[in-house]
Amino acid sequence: MNEQKSPLRGLVRPVLVSAAFFMGLTGLAYPLAVTGIAHLLFPHQAHGSLVERGGAVVGSEVLGQAFTAPAYFHPRPSLTADAPYNAAASGASNLGPTNRKLIEAVTERVAAYRRENGLADDVQVPVDAVTASASGLDPDISLANAYLQAARVARSRHLPEARVRELVGRSAASHQFGVLGEPRVNVLQLNAALDALPAQ
Repeated sequence: MNEQKSPLRGLVRPVLVSAAFFMGLTGLAYPLAVTGIAHLLFPHQAHGSLVERGGAVVGSEVLGQAFTAPAYFHPRPSLTADAPYNAAASGASNLGPTNRKLIEAVTERVAAYRRENGLADDVQVPVDAVTASASGLDPDISLANAYLQAARVARSRHLPEARVRELVGRSAASHQFGVLGEPRVNVLQLNAALDALPAQ
């Protein structure tokens, strides 16, 4: 009596070969090719868009950092877990605009921003100065936010305010692709440019 062969028996080898092939193609060959092309065409971005000062890496231009000293421009708030601007825990609070907790937090931040920058109660505070970005890692602030901080930074560094405001203007980036977003300034790059100014 002949042993009956399973109809699935002949499929095992092709399935295993196909799985190995596509794992090698999509899991190894494709990522290596894309990484190689990125390193050739966009080496700065492929290496993390790192910012150096005095030969040392001080951060990345695409990730926010916690600057709190009065002599530096401050970034927008970060709500990442454990620590501000924690790139391993990117994310925001997801609180809606009518959420009481968000309203209270923004109200406190507005008051603190005005105190910190010596602003009158009727000065409008930019939204990005008191709300976190969707990632919690946004490296940029609006020009309005930067210009309102200029007087504090100038006082702390004993610089003319006009000189600090001029530096903000020179560091500003326009609309992305000419149409997207708003003019902005990268906080890390701006603070690095501040540190590079000759002493008064």
